[in-house]
Amino acid sequence: MIGMRAGPLGAPATGLHRQRDGGAAAVATLLLTFGLAVAGCTDGQVGRSDQTGQTRYVEGSGVVTVVPPADRRPAPAFAGPLLGGGQFSLADARGEVVVLNVWASWCPPCRAEAPALQAVSEELAGNGVRFVGVNIRDNETDARAFEREFGIEYPSVVDSNGSLLLAFRDTLPPSAIPSTLVVDRAGRMAARVLDQITETSLRDLVTQVAAEDTAPVDG
Repeated sequence: MIGMRAGPLGAPATGLHRQRDGGAAAVATLLLTFGLAVAGCTDGQVGRSDQTGQTRYVEGSGVVTVVPPADRRPAPAFAGPLLGGGQFSLADARGEVVVLNVWASWCPPCRAEAPALQAVSEELAGNGVRFVGVNIRDNETDARAFEREFGIEYPSVVDSNGSLLLAFRDTLPPSAIPSTLVVDRAGRMAARVLDQITETSLRDLVTQVAAEDTAPVDG
């Protein structure tokens, strides 16, 4: 995998580094981190409460992971109900580039990156790119208010307890809020962003995946 090290929240990526496979210990660490980040989202708080009762926000690592096409693994069978009604299934989007953004209305970086997500979703809609949010540990009233405030027009899957996102635990787990996953046209995991992403970085990343000569695969 090739990772781009990001700077402070909102800053563009500044360099490249090669990530090595850390084996079982690395996988276990990722799963543990993912579980902690998801479990920490409670009742509109900005993170998990520690023993002092203070609330702490669980931030991402600031790394963008881009997987070369030859090394990509199939995306899992991710599906769920949509905020406002209806259903989404990742399998039904085969042949499109799918951008899954994990968000919550109480998450400050989610609010900061929302305009960028909406702008890029509109810009790339004609290129066979579909944006879908994953609203986690939230309530419908606050989530719908968030969408109205930022003019979010793409749908969001409702994952009230974080169980749906566990489908990604063996691929590229979204171990922070916000996280953004990119699935290529062949239904494979192409990239992951842990943390807030800028409009420029998001556009460049998704455009790169959308431009690949990748045909859908059976299965």
